Amino acid sequence: MELIDQLTNLASRVQKQVGHIQTEEATKNALVLPFINALGYNVFDPTEVVPEFICDIGTKKGEKVDYAIFREGKPIMLIECKHVGADLNINHASQLFRYFHVTEARIAILTNGVTYKLFTDLEQANKMDERPFMEFDLFNFHENDTTELRKLSKANFSIDDMLFAAYNLKYMRAFKKYFDEQLTQPSSDFVNFVSKQVYDGVLTPKLKDQFGSLVHRSFHQFLNDKVTGRLKSALVDASSQTMLPPAFPVIAKAEESTVASENGENKEKDIVTTVEETEGFMIVRAILRKMVAVNRVVMRDVQSYCGILLDDNNRKPICRLHFNGSKKYVMVFDTENGERVDITSLDDLYGLASRIRAAVERHETKSKEAVASA
Repeated sequence: MELIDQLTNLASRVQKQVGHIQTEEATKNALVLPFINALGYNVFDPTEVVPEFICDIGTKKGEKVDYAIFREGKPIMLIECKHVGADLNINHASQLFRYFHVTEARIAILTNGVTYKLFTDLEQANKMDERPFMEFDLFNFHENDTTELRKLSKANFSIDDMLFAAYNLKYMRAFKKYFDEQLTQPSSDFVNFVSKQVYDGVLTPKLKDQFGSLVHRSFHQFLNDKVTGRLKSALVDASSQTMLPPAFPVIAKAEESTVASENGENKEKDIVTTVEETEGFMIVRAILRKMVAVNRVVMRDVQSYCGILLDDNNRKPICRLHFNGSKKYVMVFDTENGERVDITSLDDLYGLASRIRAAVERHETKSKEAVASA
């Protein structure tokens, strides 16, 4: 099973259990050990996974780190666990700091079973960095995260590859944080830099104030235009059919009966498919791309929800995106009547990947059974 599928299944199971986990030991057993197992390490083999790893440091004797992962008789990763829900800050990593300095391990992980903070020694050799190069959230991750985590797995572990990836990830995180800050509230230095690229005159205080607002608005519009353009391109049918008209109209228009008004007038024109609904549809297609041809996954938008169907068939619902209200939720049809799942962001759809695939598998099985009985 792929790492992303194992972690998706773990997240789905853990979400039902997390409220019952009361202790740090329960956190290790229910959350951390399954995570280590998903990376391919045998948690029952003491030559691979050593719990309560002891390493005497100077006058400090008998101090322990929760887990050490070994390879060829040497520690390669150290893991310190806290109770699920605990805040993870650098003050909680004292054992990791000390053990990192005196062992050969180059990767340290601080976790509460849901959030995993990964550290190495990019700033100073043999001294663990104070800032993680990567953070992984079991309840909010996507495929790119698992691509990086795969480098830590037993089958793929290479310290050189991992350190190279850590270097890139650390500074990419820093750049993304800076971009996010400038997108939210551009700094005067950023406004000055951008303004000088397009304005040759003297930047007076009045112009700086005006340009500050313009830079902010332009930045937002630029990103929106980019997202819109990419989504339009993605909506070209897999069979190279012509591009859909602008403004993200529905992929397959809803049946007239579902959008007719009380006086019989067609209100299809009142349906507006939002960028968020379209992006959700593309995420569902991406989840299913290895399972079925993408042109079999079709979107039908109606006024109350955005439906995603298999084979453009109302009897084969995969899920429904309810994004128009104050609280977003998804109906997932891995059972006959479907089940509501509340979400906070589009990324949460990746956490439903196994259930979305199960919905398609259910329809495919029923189709095969119907053919066999005919």
